[in-house]
Amino acid sequence: MERFHNLKKIWVLLIFAGFLQLGNGFYLPGSYPHNYGIGDYLNMKVNSLTSIDTEIPYSYYSLPYCLPQGGIKDSAENLGELLMGDRIENSPYRFKMYTNETDIFLCQTKPLSADEFKLLKKRIDEMYQVNVILDNLPAIRYTKKDDFMLRWTGYPVGAKVQDSYYVFNHLKFTVLVHKYEETNVARVMGTGDAAELIPTVGNDGSDAPGYMVVGFEVVPCSYQHSGDTLKKLNAYEKYPSPINCDPGTVAMAIKENEPVAFSYEVSFVERDDIKWPSRWDAYLKMEGAKVHWFSILNSLMVITFLAGIVLVIFLRTVRRDLARYEELDKEAQAQMNEELSGWKLVVGDIFRAPSNPSLLCVMVGDGVQILGMAVVTILFAALGFMSPASRGTLISGMLFFYMVLGIAAGYVAVRMWRTIYVGDHKGWMSVSWKAACFFPGISFFIFTILNFLLWHSNSTGAIPFSIFVVLILLWFCISVPLTLVGGYFGARAPHIEYPVRTNQIPREIPPQKYPSWLLVLGAGTLPFGTLFIELFFIMSSIWMGRVYYVFGFLFVVMILLVVVCAEVSLVLTYMHLCVEDWKWWWKSFFASGSVAIYIFLYSVNYLIFDLKSLSGPVSATLYLGYSLFMVVAVMLATGTVGFLSSFWFVHYLFSSVKLD
Repeated sequence: MERFHNLKKIWVLLIFAGFLQLGNGFYLPGSYPHNYGIGDYLNMKVNSLTSIDTEIPYSYYSLPYCLPQGGIKDSAENLGELLMGDRIENSPYRFKMYTNETDIFLCQTKPLSADEFKLLKKRIDEMYQVNVILDNLPAIRYTKKDDFMLRWTGYPVGAKVQDSYYVFNHLKFTVLVHKYEETNVARVMGTGDAAELIPTVGNDGSDAPGYMVVGFEVVPCSYQHSGDTLKKLNAYEKYPSPINCDPGTVAMAIKENEPVAFSYEVSFVERDDIKWPSRWDAYLKMEGAKVHWFSILNSLMVITFLAGIVLVIFLRTVRRDLARYEELDKEAQAQMNEELSGWKLVVGDIFRAPSNPSLLCVMVGDGVQILGMAVVTILFAALGFMSPASRGTLISGMLFFYMVLGIAAGYVAVRMWRTIYVGDHKGWMSVSWKAACFFPGISFFIFTILNFLLWHSNSTGAIPFSIFVVLILLWFCISVPLTLVGGYFGARAPHIEYPVRTNQIPREIPPQKYPSWLLVLGAGTLPFGTLFIELFFIMSSIWMGRVYYVFGFLFVVMILLVVVCAEVSLVLTYMHLCVEDWKWWWKSFFASGSVAIYIFLYSVNYLIFDLKSLSGPVSATLYLGYSLFMVVAVMLATGTVGFLSSFWFVHYLFSSVKLD
């Protein structure tokens, strides 16, 4: 009992901390600013090269760039970062806090070999971007187009002008800093890797305040250095002549058997208007917030209105039928049963076991697990616990919550299995195993095929073999046992008793004017209407390199999607019962689960019209593979909502009928 109270206190503190962080503008509870004294070294890091043309990430050092002194070192990465294809490494670029430097020579590469020359040209053609990071902030690049200022993360490898290829070899960095308010106070602060005691005074021990990095901007230039001058320079020495960084012109053409020189400059700008908690605002404003919010609100209003109409009409119809049926005496009820058709006539067949009951129970159990994982993850993200400032946290959190909710999957699957077989608990172990392996098995199969493609391409997006082993261990050592535990509790729990008896001989279903499956497949359009606008922004963040962080809206859309899926499935189930079609089990599942078909069609449409530049069969296969994974997950989650709501409705409807 004492442990339970302690857990309650911890959860209350976590939630309270989340609201505090929202109020103070912090994006990630538990993260603190790193305070630098004047003259402290700032070490820039590099991430994978990315491209919206191929969607295949590569290591920064796969191209002939300058190597850091002391060799290449990987930063500590979590599981989510590795699954996302991030490979953060150290770089030779270094700055001193609040110390402007210009014309700093970095290095000159060896003469480009034929393979390096060909690879550089290929990466420039494929529009690869270089991603650099300072104090956990990606570099922003600003470009002007038709009186609009566009923001980008990273900078291009190079540019092609006519038939010549030019590389961006001079970088102009601007570091935005904010003066730390509390001087002469030592505090424990974390940089994301470890906590350390950092004094807020300068290195000289004076009262000079420290500074925090609140912005990081880059301007790439192509500059032709003098070959004779470079022979006399060492790393970090000043180039003898001023380097004019003009992003509008290119000069450093790459040629086979010729070296490439790299240089940089850095300037520090103090910004009192940007505080550390709001330093990510520049990244989160990239999507056109006004259009985004207006579209979401418009979609929510329309779908809420339609769902309200459906619900009101539906409830009035059911109540009228029940009232008519219950007001009659038994003799009149028997006469009405002979004269009228409808849901009253399928009393003896409504709870007849469906075809493939084991598969249905497994899909419903996995759907509960996926839906629960999505709700909890989005809620934590909306509270600020999973921000873009902490890379990989979202994916890591999804994996954690999915594994823990294996208990729910096993419990629901086995209890539904026992309900279908009227309390018989035989075979519950088999159902639990299937629930533990069905969706993870499909996901593992898809990701293994895609991973082989990435391995073949030498991409950093390929999951290392060691991570593959870790994922398998997490699956079989955590997820599977928890699912079996849930199945055990489901086998011990009382089954749901049917309110009516099932006849031995099934009733013949009258011929229908139209195929019932056609109506089921068409029912997915209404749930899709709640989702498609938000889906555009989600897919843009995944495939176009944009930052997605409106999880509050996503949570509202998800709740609305659950409501609409439940209503659509209820209406379709009632319509089928009215025409004496008692095979409602699978139809109720796919009535709402058919939204996945429209999501897949939308994904194909997005590939054709929005990702026009996506090149090569490997890139298209990766896109369609990840889309298929998303579609299967959505189908299981939405189908489960529809089935459980229909099961509750059918149970409630027939338990309200008076029978002999």
